[in-house]
Amino acid sequence: MQNTGTRTPATTPTHCPYCALQCGMNLTPVEGGTVEVSERTDFPVNRGALCGKGRTAAAVLAPGARLTSPLVRSGDGALVPAGWDEALDRIAGNLERTRARYGADALGVFGGGGLTNEKAYALGKFARVVLGTSQIDYNGRFCMSSAAAAGTRAFGLDRGLPFPLEDVPRTGCVILVGSNPAETMPPSLRYFTELRENGGTLIVVDPRRTKTAEQADLHLAPRPGTDLALALGMLHLVVAEGRVDEAYVEERTSGWEEARAAAMAHWPEYVERITGVSVPELREAVRLFCAPEAAMVLTARGPEQQAKGTDTVGAWINLCLATGRAGRPLSGYGCLTGQGNGQGGREHGQKADQLPGYRKLTDPAARRHVAEVWGVDPDALPGPGRSAYELLDALGTDVRSLLVMGSNPVVSAPRAAHVEGRLRSLDFLAVCDVVLSETAELADVVLPVTQWAEETGTTTSLEGRVLLRRRAITPPDGVRGDLEVLHGLAGRLGVEKGFPTDPEEVFEELRRASAGGPADYSGIDYRRLAEENGVFWPCPAQPAADDTHTADPGTGTDTRTGTGTGSGSDSGRDMSTETGTGSASGMSTDTGSGSTDAGIGRDPRTATGTGSGMSTETGSGSGSTDAGIGRVTRTATGTGSGMSTETGSGSGSTDTGIGRVTRTATGTGSGMSTETGSGSGSTDTGIGRVTRTATGTGSGMSTETGSGSSDAGAGLRVAPHPGTPRLFLDRFATDDGRARFAPVTHRPSAEEPDDEYPVLLTTGRVVSQYQSGAQTRRVAELNAAAPGPFVELHPRLAARLGAADGDPLAVVSRRGRAVAPARITTGIRPDTVFMPFHWPGEGRANTLTNPALDPTSRMPEFKVCAVRVETVTS
Repeated sequence: MQNTGTRTPATTPTHCPYCALQCGMNLTPVEGGTVEVSERTDFPVNRGALCGKGRTAAAVLAPGARLTSPLVRSGDGALVPAGWDEALDRIAGNLERTRARYGADALGVFGGGGLTNEKAYALGKFARVVLGTSQIDYNGRFCMSSAAAAGTRAFGLDRGLPFPLEDVPRTGCVILVGSNPAETMPPSLRYFTELRENGGTLIVVDPRRTKTAEQADLHLAPRPGTDLALALGMLHLVVAEGRVDEAYVEERTSGWEEARAAAMAHWPEYVERITGVSVPELREAVRLFCAPEAAMVLTARGPEQQAKGTDTVGAWINLCLATGRAGRPLSGYGCLTGQGNGQGGREHGQKADQLPGYRKLTDPAARRHVAEVWGVDPDALPGPGRSAYELLDALGTDVRSLLVMGSNPVVSAPRAAHVEGRLRSLDFLAVCDVVLSETAELADVVLPVTQWAEETGTTTSLEGRVLLRRRAITPPDGVRGDLEVLHGLAGRLGVEKGFPTDPEEVFEELRRASAGGPADYSGIDYRRLAEENGVFWPCPAQPAADDTHTADPGTGTDTRTGTGTGSGSDSGRDMSTETGTGSASGMSTDTGSGSTDAGIGRDPRTATGTGSGMSTETGSGSGSTDAGIGRVTRTATGTGSGMSTETGSGSGSTDTGIGRVTRTATGTGSGMSTETGSGSGSTDTGIGRVTRTATGTGSGMSTETGSGSSDAGAGLRVAPHPGTPRLFLDRFATDDGRARFAPVTHRPSAEEPDDEYPVLLTTGRVVSQYQSGAQTRRVAELNAAAPGPFVELHPRLAARLGAADGDPLAVVSRRGRAVAPARITTGIRPDTVFMPFHWPGEGRANTLTNPALDPTSRMPEFKVCAVRVETVTS
């Protein structure tokens, strides 16, 4: 990889294909049909840094590593090359025959959290409109569905991080629960390093002493499956030590008394017995978290991939709410999304219970809106279907044919041997993938599809930042895009229109479908994404008229004075106050509009007219702020006879600083006098001020115009919505604007150790592999660093087994057996073993994992199950 950060004329700025950081990178075509990856320093999230996976991402573009022709199952059972028409005809024919014999819900669709927003949107539409099936879900259900459910329950809205990563180093304390960013997203570790350099503290909660835990000021190592008790014990101490922010709780939350009573049943000594975390460690964690003015809790798969994951995340949210650490600058709860488009993938329709814009499939208004965009009858849309594991478990029985796009459940699903068996039992299986994954090897038809460098599309990062990936090279002959696949299948199944192959055209439809929903992308387009390095949702399209005020989910307060009318709030999530006053003989019209996002936005405006004949005064402007203060002050006054027109317009926008625009337009005259003052002040981290006065006096006609700009701002009558980097600073996205406590209590894991299975297994990732390993296991450099699975165990457990480092060990659960070499370390609890889940075969960790589901999120319990460990004799 070049380490220059410079661009040649052929260089394409884009984003990494792997995790949810979506690191910026530059791609330059080289001989052999691949690209060279170089650092892209203008993207603020990674600032040029790339991990080993990102640096070597181009290796999977090489012809030898990927599929370049469709494959079909021959009469002798082998997969053999075929033409595209033959492959698509075979898929369409089998889907049609299954539907005719068993009904639409016998057809299943399984998507992926790595698909672009355009693909995820089109896949959901294809399932519901073309196939007519409810049976669609995706592997992102296995990622952060528990955090999404808990966030929606507490805040009324789910976005992984309600603030940008740049806020992390500026807060006072971060509790990182069940996350190891040093290995899962290495470029993000700098934010936690900078936090400590700035005087903040880092608390890591993990049963293993990971590379991230080694950086912490305090490492808490609870027994797997007890994160819920740990959070409740900390909340108990917050109450007992008088650290509750009573004013905040009273003003901005509901449900505290019930949550408080639940927490008080978890006294410190009881929690120590459950978790293994000592009472002094609990007290120290509470002290560190409550001492600074601002603090955050960030969770990942550790607490989320449990059969009580929603309640576990809810308990950590309760801790934030009780201490006033949510919906305030540099504070809050957030989830570190895993997959590259794990956020966007669940917002636009490939999840079993959702429609585009994060709308609920059960909401009649949502169904009407989306059906109108799609040109179908709302009653024709199927209802919610099975969740991911439940869908996989139904294969071969209720679901007879399956289309898989961008997922490898043979390796990634819990109880994987069972899932593999269900896939084998299908009447028909089609897989779209870049490589011949373990799931694709079972398929009747395999379609080779384009990769990130060969296609354009959008993703949404863990920050809620919508990003534009750009095509850098042409795909090999024989390879097509997923949108082309869906277009070809839809046509063969009788739907000739509605499935374009141009990603920008699909995104334009997605914008309309998402408009007005919680995840509103309607104000975003490809041009903005290219120019602004991404836009944070929600970003609604701005109204065309000055007298319309549109509120965004959970953000803002607008107070306005003027003569005229204003239209109020969206979904009850904003507050709009408008007062009209004035006196005139003839006609006097004053119009004012303002908007604010997620911070403090003030837009006071006064327009007064006194005269005879006609006096028209218009004051318009917008004040928008994220975490700072944005003010627009405007006065338009006119006195005259005949006609006097005065217009003052402007906008003030700020992210972390102060932006002010002050404007006065005054005219006195007879006949006609026109004065216009326009301008804008925009600042990111400093102070931007524009002060302007336009005054005219005359008879006949006098026209005076004053204009100015600061920081490349323009005085537009209707400026585009700036996006929403920071949510909830003014109010939450619930109906009453209050965050909701969850009255949760600890309960055991679905499977506790016993005499037969006395040890706990937890699973996770390593730095040089990614997810099911389908792509990274094809990169020589990454395989050299992480060649295969292993069993991590404590020396005490190894001594009881008589095992030495490198010895093969068998880990056995109620679901199966996996074998891998021992890796002995004091960095894990003696009652726990760890296995990474990137490999198939005898070392497949997910052969062992428990598919017990969270009752709300339907998340399987990947992170804890009971096992026994045995030595393997030759």
